[in-house]
Amino acid sequence: MAEIERTRERERPPLADNPYERIMRARAEQLQRNKTGPIVVRKKDRPMYQARQGKLRYYLEPITHPDTPLQMWRVFTHEIRTKSGKHRHQGGLVIYVLEGKGYSVVEGERLDWEKGDLVLLPLHPNEVEHQHFNLDPEKPAVWCAFIHLPIQEYLASDLQQMENSPDFKG
Repeated sequence: MAEIERTRERERPPLADNPYERIMRARAEQLQRNKTGPIVVRKKDRPMYQARQGKLRYYLEPITHPDTPLQMWRVFTHEIRTKSGKHRHQGGLVIYVLEGKGYSVVEGERLDWEKGDLVLLPLHPNEVEHQHFNLDPEKPAVWCAFIHLPIQEYLASDLQQMENSPDFKG
């Protein structure tokens, strides 16, 4: 009878790199990030910058801040001194007014808001043109927007900047 030689491997050899293994690693990283990522995202850790749309501070944003849990959300504040840029997209976002008083023009209709109000930008397959205005020149209006990225992706939402914020000098 032939003898069979048995050997034990102490560690598995590394798996070959392929799309499946990269997906599995990304899923494990996401799970770990969701378990151990920051629970409090501090304002001081998120810079504010002037963009074409206005003065923005991103708290959750998967491209800019890949270290946070909840990578399916884009959450940012928008400080409006006079008016934001005008733009259009399919809508479907939530805006909570933190400070000030102003209004939004959504598809030509003026809608007033103030501190404590919730603004729901409607979903519309042909996109929604809108712009936001501050009513107090002495004090900026500030609101926080919440965008669920899977909905935005599902809608194939395409943001088109129609007019820049007057504060943008780029």
